[in-house]
Order: sequence, then structure tokens, then C-alpha cells
Amino acid sequence: QVQLQESGGGSVQAGGSLTLACTASGYTFNAGFMGWLRQAPGKEREGVAGNWPSDVMTQYADSVKGRFTISQDKAKNTLYLQMNSLKPEDTAIYYCATKKAGGRWNWRDYSTYDYFGQGTQVTVSS
Repeated sequence: QVQLQESGGGSVQAGGSLTLACTASGYTFNAGFMGWLRQAPGKEREGVAGNWPSDVMTQYADSVKGRFTISQDKAKNTLYLQMNSLKPEDTAIYYCATKKAGGRWNWRDYSTYDYFGQGTQVTVSS
């Protein structure tokens, strides 16, 4: 059974940084696609960054490009999201997610993922 556990959320001032971590159990990195999504109050869950198997490619939402970096530590079975120059509009619950290999996957679309973590709150104050 795949389980994902996020950590690292918190409250920061605008311009600050946070690093989110997502530790996976029952799942082997490079076996599928992974991503970070977020959901702000009253809004749909949206893709923030997507990571292809074996790190062949990563993609980012335009709103975070140049500020956020997705990465993996395969030895630790952990996915990271380094967030710099945070803005109040980055405030949301952040989720890591994964999709098994095969089938349609759109890193922006939460409905194409198979598993989600429980989420971690990120609050950015102005």
C-alpha cells in the first residue's frame, strides 16, 4: 500500500523560503510520476510541479517558475519542493502525489494521480 507523508509546512513572511518533504512508503521512486499540488481556500487543487520518472523532465506552473524547485532523494524515498521568494498568493495546503506508470497523466490535473498525502499548510503573510 502506497503512503505519502508531507512535512515542512509553516508560516513565513513574504520573501521567505520553505522546503516541503514527502516521504513515500510502499512505493519505489522512478516507478511512476510524482508531483506537488496545492489547494487554496475556495479554489480547485492545482498542479505546482511535476516530475517524470528518472528525473527525465520537470515542469512548473507559470506562477511558481523560477521560485520553486522539485527534486527527489531516491535513497531516502523522499520528494522535495524548495520554495523561495514566497508570496501571499502561495498560501495553500500543499499535497504530494504520485501516479503509477502507465495510463494518462497530466501533472496539472489532480484527477490523474493515484495517491495523495494528507497535505501540509503553507501560510505566507505580507
